[in-house]
Amino acid sequence: MSNRSKRYKEEFKKQIVGLINNGKNLAEIVKEYNIARSTVHKWVCDYTTSGSFKTKDNRTDNENELVKLRKENQRLKMIS
Repeated sequence: MSNRSKRYKEEFKKQIVGLINNGKNLAEIVKEYNIARSTVHKWVCDYTTSGSFKTKDNRTDNENELVKLRKENQRLKMIS
């Protein structure tokens, strides 16, 4: 078995979020589509919050600041 995580297309994720939003039981979706409960929960939270499944669109202000500072740190290391 591969250690690589599954990749789902955005349309499929939207379909699953739509099912949840229309009242379908989470346990049924998890079983029927063989998706981890935590994955479905993350999709619903991300899409509800930002309308996007992309990590960069769902970062907090603190996470964005941390990414910015890490990039700046790398840039400064390269200069020295």
